[in-house]
Amino acid sequence: MYILELNFERTWRGGERQTLYDMLGFRDLGQQAAVLCRKGYPLQQKAQSEGLEVLPFSNIISVILFLLFRARKFDVFHVQTSHMLTWCVLTKPFHRAKIVFTRRLDFVPRKASTRIKYNLADHVVAISTAIKKILEDFGVKKVSLISESVIPKQLDKSRALKILEGLHLKPGTRILSTTSALVQHKDPLTMVEAIMHLKEKRQDFVFLHFGSGVLEEQVKAKIAACGVGDVYKMMGFVDNVEDMFSIMDVFVMSSEEEGLGSSVLDAFAYKVPVVATAAGGLKDLLKDGRGVLCPRHSPQALADGIELLLNDPGLADAVAESAYGYVVTEHAVSRISGQYLQLISEG
Repeated sequence: MYILELNFERTWRGGERQTLYDMLGFRDLGQQAAVLCRKGYPLQQKAQSEGLEVLPFSNIISVILFLLFRARKFDVFHVQTSHMLTWCVLTKPFHRAKIVFTRRLDFVPRKASTRIKYNLADHVVAISTAIKKILEDFGVKKVSLISESVIPKQLDKSRALKILEGLHLKPGTRILSTTSALVQHKDPLTMVEAIMHLKEKRQDFVFLHFGSGVLEEQVKAKIAACGVGDVYKMMGFVDNVEDMFSIMDVFVMSSEEEGLGSSVLDAFAYKVPVVATAAGGLKDLLKDGRGVLCPRHSPQALADGIELLLNDPGLADAVAESAYGYVVTEHAVSRISGQYLQLISEG
């Protein structure tokens, strides 16, 4: 099969990384794959660095013209965003490729036109049970469950330590962290409050927040209001942020909505214990003792979960080992890509 991945986002977040992983998995399983992406942005650069076939476009008009007149050679379109699905469905009489759409967001769709285009796809894939239920309740006829993959890399601990140098931390400081955008569905304000509660009990830690977004000024104001500026550090966007897992004691997620939580998969792969809210797909990942689950919008519960792991190294190690064994089997790229190929071959 000749598979075209379609992702026209400007960002480099979980969906874009999974697009790259899907291509690598298909290639490893002997399939030909290419990616249609936005010219000059991270997905193009990272795909090219892996020696993958890239079709970069500068605007959506050029994408539509490609789908209309130059895409007949592809057997399958694997569509990664709802916006791109619209154009793939509308142009299907011209390209005639089988359309597989993967949905990663766990909010409820509203428009009837969205239901129609989902049902015009040949296959709709949900990455978590939470998303699958949302789609089925919304009226999508056939929804398959296929999660996401993770490819652990060799971490550069020296680079992580270099980043820490500028913080002038005391020896023995415990490193807590998250890698999440400063947007509402990640609920960063709850995270700040959680660190405030934790600070009331102990001062032997620092919390590093990697990410940027529209709520940055609100988060900074909240940090000041809660009096945690000495322990809550806004680190901004850091390239190859995975290196920071080499020095973390606990990874934390405060999301109120979460399709799955690809950064949690990273924490699992690098044996960092996780405390997270029971939002969307996070319930799937952390069940069966693979992490500490907390109610959404509960800063105190997050603080208590972090302290539990900091105070009990044996429990932290057991949680991390359980999560690691799970992620390297259930979320291996060969397994996830193989599930997609099986779905496509079924019709």
